[in-house]
Amino acid sequence: QVQLVESGGGLVHVGDSLKLSCEVSGGPFSSYTMGWFRREAPTKERAFVAAVKWTDSVTAYGHRAKGRFTISRDNSKNNLFLTMKRREPEETAVYFCGSPPIPLNTAAALLSTSAPWADWGKGTQVTVSS
Repeated sequence: QVQLVESGGGLVHVGDSLKLSCEVSGGPFSSYTMGWFRREAPTKERAFVAAVKWTDSVTAYGHRAKGRFTISRDNSKNNLFLTMKRREPEETAVYFCGSPPIPLNTAAALLSTSAPWADWGKGTQVTVSS
């Protein structure tokens, strides 16, 4: 059973940068598609932020993340990262890393709303203060 543990959340101010990490164990991380999602309120669903193929040659970003966020991975250390620049107050949320049980190898597949994201961490809270 794959386990994902997010870290790096906290309080930041509008315009600041923040880097989140996700440590993965229990499986061959280097072969996994990985992604970041966020939930802005307990009553909302997780929203797609960014995703990356098992190599970092293919990435995809949600429209609010494009141009400001960068997803990356270190397969040698089983770590996934999300670097976020120029934070905006509406981006206060719990950020989750996740992985689907099948590889997603194209940007279109990563962006698909029907992609079967299944394994999730418990999330890390990010609060953007104005």
